Amino acid sequence: MIEPLDLTIAIPVKNEEKNLAICLASIGPDLARNIVVIDSGSTDRTREIARQYGAEVVDFVWNGQFPKKRNWYLRNHTPPTKWVMFLDADEFLTDKFKAELRQALKREDKVGYWLRYTIYFMGKPMKGGYFLHKLALFKVGAGEYERIDENQWSKLDMEVHEHPVLEGEIGTIKSKIDHQDMRGISYYVTKHNEYSSWEAARFLKMSKDTQSVNKWSWMQRVKYGLMRTPLLGPAFFFGSFFLMGGFRDGSRGFAFALLKMAYFTQMYCKIRELSEETPEVVSAVVPESLKV
Repeated sequence: MIEPLDLTIAIPVKNEEKNLAICLASIGPDLARNIVVIDSGSTDRTREIARQYGAEVVDFVWNGQFPKKRNWYLRNHTPPTKWVMFLDADEFLTDKFKAELRQALKREDKVGYWLRYTIYFMGKPMKGGYFLHKLALFKVGAGEYERIDENQWSKLDMEVHEHPVLEGEIGTIKSKIDHQDMRGISYYVTKHNEYSSWEAARFLKMSKDTQSVNKWSWMQRVKYGLMRTPLLGPAFFFGSFFLMGGFRDGSRGFAFALLKMAYFTQMYCKIRELSEETPEVVSAVVPESLKV
C-alpha cells in the first residue's frame, strides 16, 4: 500500500452535494493523511457525503470580520501535517497531478506551489479562453491568505481572489486539476453576477487606499485602470477569444468569452451605480445567498 503524503487537503463547502462525492473520489484513500471539509451550514447532503468518504467535517460560521474561511481554518484548526492544499469541491484531481504531487512534496527547497487547472465549460474541457492558476498548496506555517478588511460590506464568508502570502521559493505543478462544476450554466451565471457585486465594492474600497494601490501589480493596474470604463468587458472578450485561444473551442469558446465579457461589464455598471450611492448601500450589495 502506498504511504499517504504528509498533507492535509482542506475543502471549503456549502451545499456541494453535486460536486463533493466526485471531488473526494478523485482524491482517493491513500493520497493524503488528512481530508477536511469546512462547511458553512449546508442544508443538502454535503455533510453526509463527506463522512461517507471518511473526511473530517469542521463547522464554520463567519462573524463578518477577518479572518474568513481559509485563514480561520489555518488559525483555529492548524493542520497537523507538513503541507496543506485547499481544494474546491468542483476541482477533481487527475492521476497525472497526483503522481507529480508526490514527487513535488519530496523537495525541501519550496514552501508552496502554484496549481494549474483544466477549465470545463458546457460539459467539455476548454482548449483555450482562460488560464487558471492558484497558489493553493503550501507548507503549514509558511504564511496565510492576504488580509482584506471588509467592515461588513460583504456576505462572502470565504476568500475569493486572495492568494497566500508566503516567505520562500514557490514552484509550479504542471499537471492540471480538472475544474468542472456539475451545477450547470444557471449556477455559473448566478455566481458571476454575485461575484461582480463583490468585485465592484472591493474595487471602490481599495481604490481609496493609497497603500493598496501602491502594491498593485502591473496586471492589476491595467485591470483596475479599465474598471471605471466600459472597455473592460470587450477587452476581456478579445483577450479570451483571440489572445488566449478561445476560438479553438468554436461556439463554446465564443459563448465563454461572451459570458466573461458580461461579467466584467456588470462590474463596470455596478461601480458606476455604487459611486452614486451612499456608503450604506455599498454594505448591502452582495446578496446573502452567496455565503460559501
